[in-house]
Amino acid sequence: MSAAEKKFMLDLPLKVILTEDGASHFISNKKKLLRFKMADNKEEYGISLSHFSPMSIQNMILVDYISKIEISMSEFVSHRQEIMDLSKIIVYSILYKQFDRDIFDELVQCDCVRRHNRTNPGQLIDDQTRMPDRQLRSQLAAKDNIIQQSRQTILEPVWKSIMANKDYSPEEKNVYLLMTEKFLNRLSLMNWFIITKFFKTDGFEQIMSKIRQTLAEYMDKSKIPEYISVMIMELALNSENTNLRKEAKILYKGIDNYETLIYDPEIRAKIVQEMTRKHELVFLSWKIGGGSAAIGKQGSLNITLYNKDDEFQDVKENIESKMSANTHKKSLIDFYRQMPEGEGGTDLGLYYLSYLEDACKKVNVKFESLVNQFTASELTVISLKFDFS
Repeated sequence: MSAAEKKFMLDLPLKVILTEDGASHFISNKKKLLRFKMADNKEEYGISLSHFSPMSIQNMILVDYISKIEISMSEFVSHRQEIMDLSKIIVYSILYKQFDRDIFDELVQCDCVRRHNRTNPGQLIDDQTRMPDRQLRSQLAAKDNIIQQSRQTILEPVWKSIMANKDYSPEEKNVYLLMTEKFLNRLSLMNWFIITKFFKTDGFEQIMSKIRQTLAEYMDKSKIPEYISVMIMELALNSENTNLRKEAKILYKGIDNYETLIYDPEIRAKIVQEMTRKHELVFLSWKIGGGSAAIGKQGSLNITLYNKDDEFQDVKENIESKMSANTHKKSLIDFYRQMPEGEGGTDLGLYYLSYLEDACKKVNVKFESLVNQFTASELTVISLKFDFS
């Protein structure tokens, strides 16, 4: 998939906020939950991670244990690749989950499933069907050979199409071949139960067609995580540099060109050290879906970037009470266009944003970007909202 899956561990200070199911799981396993004060000043319960496997995050997202992930640092540039890897893991996890939901919706509409429901009213397979994982595992345990045959039958024409596509480089072909397997490997037990139940029956051709069609759609969507990770890193670095410039003006009064200071490695390190001491942070959060019970919101992702310092924690309520007087809301593209000369990154930011917007539009992913600026505290809140459903 990406470097994120190849790298065994990541070192980032995460606040992982849990869903009700996630909290129940950790409590039942004698894991004490922590109470966090988040960037939006809300108090949430979860766990903290600093040295973790990316796949542990993905697995928790796939079973609906995580509702939000937040990271806060004074300096992002030295963790650039790890943050991008984390972001890709999160977005791919949402794609895998939405793919599984879409496949289920397609399968229960297939003719063979409808015929089964008419002749077996006591064993309905529809959107109301709920079977415990233990029962599904028991039934699928003896069907491993059929699962492998089904997977091969579904994927072979897809693989041939990928290999025959002259527009793909050899590296792209390998990525797409691997991606097809990753999507199928993350199908739920319920979907495999349906697939194996109707394997080689009269209706299996339609099942294969539906899966291949949906898989093709999600292969196109699989480009989005990369664009998102680049975009949020650009936003984080812009916020970081804004803070560095402000701190440089305090530490090095009278210097004509502050740009040279923040790009000098030794001076930059001193400025970052001072920002860390003052607890001047940039916060980045990923709010994941709406949980398994939130109808219509499971495929949503809200990425928010807050650029603030400690003082904001104390005055946030006052700011919100007079929000209309203190808030300037605009689109992200307007935010970039109105950045002062010399702030840097404007052209690059617009370039990334244009690519992200175009990529989302092509694959029917809803995307909206907003910027709120609070004049009283010089707070900037950037929100990127996606709907993959």
